[in-house]
Amino acid sequence: MKILAIETSCDDTCIALADGSAKDFKLLSNLISSQVKIHKKWGGVYPTLAKREHQKNLIMLLEQSLTETNMLKLKVKSEKLKITDKNSKIKEILGREKILLEKTTKFLAKYQKPRIDYIAVTIGPGLDPCLWTGVNFAKTLAYWWNIPIIPVNHIEGHILANFLPKIGENTKCKTKNAKQSAKNIIKFPAIALIVSGGHTQIILIKKIGQYKILGETRDDAAGEAFDKIARILGLGYPGGPIIAQQAEKLSTRPRRANNQLSIKLPRPMFRTKDYDFSFSGLKTAVLYDYLKRSPKIRKSKKYIQAMAKEAQQSVIDVLIKKTIKAVKDYRVETIMLGGGVAANKELRIQFERKVQEYNPKAKFIVSINKFCTDNAAMIAMAAYLQTPGKRAMKWEKIKAEPNLRISDN
Repeated sequence: MKILAIETSCDDTCIALADGSAKDFKLLSNLISSQVKIHKKWGGVYPTLAKREHQKNLIMLLEQSLTETNMLKLKVKSEKLKITDKNSKIKEILGREKILLEKTTKFLAKYQKPRIDYIAVTIGPGLDPCLWTGVNFAKTLAYWWNIPIIPVNHIEGHILANFLPKIGENTKCKTKNAKQSAKNIIKFPAIALIVSGGHTQIILIKKIGQYKILGETRDDAAGEAFDKIARILGLGYPGGPIIAQQAEKLSTRPRRANNQLSIKLPRPMFRTKDYDFSFSGLKTAVLYDYLKRSPKIRKSKKYIQAMAKEAQQSVIDVLIKKTIKAVKDYRVETIMLGGGVAANKELRIQFERKVQEYNPKAKFIVSINKFCTDNAAMIAMAAYLQTPGKRAMKWEKIKAEPNLRISDN
């Protein structure tokens, strides 16, 4: 059973190919085209630009993925003549995707249908223009190749990314007994913390496919807060990795010269009894501290490093405190970490330490960095673990849902 997965929820264009059976899951190809350089000057993702780049990149990545897996085959001349029979429907589906329409029409006229059984695509949550580009592309391929589509929740993808191979950065890898591992080895219920640029949620996993959001951010997500703090400090975009780099540079040894740089930021909602977050106030606290400093101090490397370290620690403290509270309240023994911010080294180290302090028998699970950020491999895995045949739908019924909630599944 081969699955073609498509992910375009934000600014990364992602294509993956996977081969799943009852016994194992093989990731055959996993490609990502990043748009960081394009959005850097804006200090964040510009949806219209992201949509345009998705249109440019999808066919390129699909061709590359099929080539890597020896699944890209040229049509014979007689087959090429039949392309006009379905052109009108393709134009209808991709009517608002002019760049993609041109590229897709040429691709379908040139190549045979690959041996793919399902197309899995992210339908939400995410940026509306970006989601629709991926969804319309998936619908076009499904219509032309006459294969079903599996709609996937982006957040569920981040959760189930933890079942992807953990043998390094090699994409052509294999996970044995993935379904068996998910159902028998990992104890349910479990708690997942999904933390990224657009989402910060604590989710109760009753079992794969059954979720309940226990808490979430009331304003800025953690990754979004890092982006805004980095902008204040003049560090650029994306903020999370840059802040982590600056924080790591700061010496932990006490020095007299650092006394004037003593920084103490709030831990928003740290003591509330719920599982919610709020990070907009943290950004404001950073701005106030920054403005009260002299131009010489706030431009110094030591100040920037000290502020980055404190801001990062503030976010980490709150994330861990709220998640461990949920773990205790629901008495779970499996804790998962997912989303782009999950790639933060310090967060991983401190999180695992706190979990072990709470319960040495508890399992702390986080995927390799490559599968924390947006990728199509996690979409393929989500489709695979959900029994594709039961979730597959006809292409006409698929639509993008930018505000999709995982609890609605």
